Amino acid sequence: MQDYRKMKVKKGWLVVEVGLEDEDGGLQRFTIPISYLYHPLFTSVLEKAHEVYGYYTVGPLRLPCSVDDFLHLRWRIEKEPKNHHHHHQYHHNLPTTLSFHSCS
Repeated sequence: MQDYRKMKVKKGWLVVEVGLEDEDGGLQRFTIPISYLYHPLFTSVLEKAHEVYGYYTVGPLRLPCSVDDFLHLRWRIEKEPKNHHHHHQYHHNLPTTLSFHSCS
């Protein structure tokens, strides 16, 4: 497996860490396009990340959802036609399908 800490990230991309504490395999790293940050499906995950981890963290952006849910989210974003990210009704259904880390 590649060591992501030594890899350069292409311009316009960022590294995220995904996983839940009780999930097998721990945190996994993914490189995603910055455009995801503005996608309605992704903003709910960002809001939850803020609730769980706050704004100031060291290292990659950490997302409090399971790897499977993240992969499903990424698949849903990527299957949309380009430039149509903001016009689909099913965006509102996603938060109930993600397994977020519960705040203790």
